[in-house]
Amino acid sequence: DCPACGGWLARPCLSSYNFSSTFRIFSLVVPGSVGNSAPMTPTLTSDIAAITRLAEQVCTGRDVTAAEGRALLDIAPGSPAQAALFAGAWHIRHHFHGDQVRCCSILNVKAGNCSEDCGYCSQAKGVENPDYDRHKWLPDEDIAAASTSARANGAEALGIVAAWWGVREGAQLDMVVKGIETLAANGRVRPDVSLGILESQRCADRIKTAGAAVYGHNIETARSFYAQICSTHSFDDRLNTIKFVRKAGLDLCCGGILGLGESRDQRIEFAEQLRLLAPDMIPLNFLNPLVGTRFAGLPVMPADEALTAIAVFRFMLPDRNLMAAGGKEVVLGDRLHELFAAGINAVMVGNYLTTLGTSPDYWQEAARRHGLNMPLAVECSDPAAGCGCH
Repeated sequence: DCPACGGWLARPCLSSYNFSSTFRIFSLVVPGSVGNSAPMTPTLTSDIAAITRLAEQVCTGRDVTAAEGRALLDIAPGSPAQAALFAGAWHIRHHFHGDQVRCCSILNVKAGNCSEDCGYCSQAKGVENPDYDRHKWLPDEDIAAASTSARANGAEALGIVAAWWGVREGAQLDMVVKGIETLAANGRVRPDVSLGILESQRCADRIKTAGAAVYGHNIETARSFYAQICSTHSFDDRLNTIKFVRKAGLDLCCGGILGLGESRDQRIEFAEQLRLLAPDMIPLNFLNPLVGTRFAGLPVMPADEALTAIAVFRFMLPDRNLMAAGGKEVVLGDRLHELFAAGINAVMVGNYLTTLGTSPDYWQEAARRHGLNMPLAVECSDPAAGCGCH
């Protein structure tokens, strides 16, 4: 068994793993992979030809190293090198994903009064935020109505999300299973779930049997930064849930949030961890520093920094579905459509958990402007389309 994961990770089993003293990244040594990645070009932050060449190599199967990814993060905004980075991300996205844009919606099926203390979340314990309605688990008819609305918005899936620690066996699991069965029986969109920590393998197995196709469970940030954002559960708690999800045969939607105060080194650590886990869909959120949250005083991530980070994630995670999720409107403003230029191939449509999103009409027009296709109607047949994650 792999010492890092016990043998359940999606990528090949690792012979060893360690944290780099230079970048503090989650670096990996994969048996037989030595030579799969070339050394970093010293001028990668400004060498247009080197960036273009790297994109072409990614399309032939070469992994971008952590050091290369870190160098790309330092590309100057508005520079010719940034234009080359975006062009490379576009090329990689087109090579692996074509011109189709995926989309999904989320439903806050249980809102507010969460037991967890995540610093970015307005539903966290102790946060006073009057801007959304707190409610218990929604009745079946509300879940059915939300699925109809999601399909009308062009969504492939409706991810039902709950603000709590997670799912425990007993009455809570029974309630969750009934809600999933209702959504599955409706048949309008694929039922996906993002329900927090799972107490046991039995929880994951019953969620799968009820009809869920995808489990959304973000790792949120780099392992080395996780303790700064949450103290009521650990990074390893999240990894254990992912282990249950994989064993149950559910597809995995797993990403996180940029702009939490993490360093650029830690963004690469985060990308490396996602590369190891290899989720089907990776939602990339951006911190919206909401009043009342512990992170309310943090600055909004600059638009160029956000777009560059997305492009670097595309270089490092070329064959994964990258979805622009929460916070993108706040960070990008009238540059929102540039997400497609940076390599995104999926978007979350409609509203988020406690804040408003952007209409599907905008995304369809933005996709068209960038030579991409976002369907007006969907067929719910592909679990790899991902889910709505918080």
